[in-house]
Amino acid sequence: MSFLFMFPGQGSQRAGMLHALPDDPAVAQTLTEAGDVLGVDPLTLDTAEALRSTVAVQLCLLIAGVAVARTLTRQDAGPDMVAGLSIGAWPAAVVAGVLEFSDALRLVRLRAQLMEDAYPSGYGMVAIIGLAEPEVSGIVAQVSTTATPAYVANVNAERQIVVAGNDAALARVAERALSHGASKATRLCMAVPSHCPLLDAQAAELAAAAAKATAHAPQVTYVSSSRARALFRANLIVEDLAWNMARPVLWHDTLRHALERGANMAVEVPGGGALARLAQGVFAAEAVLDAGAGLDAVRVRIRRWGRGDGR
Repeated sequence: MSFLFMFPGQGSQRAGMLHALPDDPAVAQTLTEAGDVLGVDPLTLDTAEALRSTVAVQLCLLIAGVAVARTLTRQDAGPDMVAGLSIGAWPAAVVAGVLEFSDALRLVRLRAQLMEDAYPSGYGMVAIIGLAEPEVSGIVAQVSTTATPAYVANVNAERQIVVAGNDAALARVAERALSHGASKATRLCMAVPSHCPLLDAQAAELAAAAAKATAHAPQVTYVSSSRARALFRANLIVEDLAWNMARPVLWHDTLRHALERGANMAVEVPGGGALARLAQGVFAAEAVLDAGAGLDAVRVRIRRWGRGDGR
């Protein structure tokens, strides 16, 4: 039996998310480490006011993901495989043993600051529900111009496609998508146009900084959501992490790849439900868990199902 931990991206944050972490030594250790590296109490980052900043959002998602995964690992319920959507790839890499948590904190802070500085306003992302990727791509091609750019950014499911770009372009994409039969077009809680060429320069700067970090071969299988395949060389994973802000997310294909590599259960960490719902389109419903609904249930299910590697 093989277990996949899925780490969510920006948009899954919520006020008080760090305060709601389990009362566990692994959580306390993670919060202390984060405070030492960042020079601020991480529990000040998850207020509604603080989460208006992309920097606070991405740091909270990194800290929460690592803290919950460490808690489950300490309880003998850790992963055999990891994957993360967007910023979620960073806690995935830490849990896989590729990056030290301290390096990930510094690099994620830089990542978020670069994104926030580049696009303080006027840009974002919209999720189109009910249309397939070719249909959305056709609409984007009709709408996008140099002045009002738009790009297909995420293929989260067969009929859940996210578009990034300029506010005016996104409004036109949403309008046309609905007129073409989309059931919903929802603006996401994102202030930046992630996963498209609008962030190429920022990704290059982050890649230069990330290349200086010490990286290790993964101790569990790391699946890239930019490439929808497993990566095993440390330098390639670090490069993948740095550039994922400017590359489309192939989340549906990533889940299918994890399934084909032998993942039998998918667990959303730290929880929230968005990735669990997407995973139910790939995995059997009973094989998908949301850690946000309670770690005891996750631990019991993993122990009950057993492990093929003898752990």
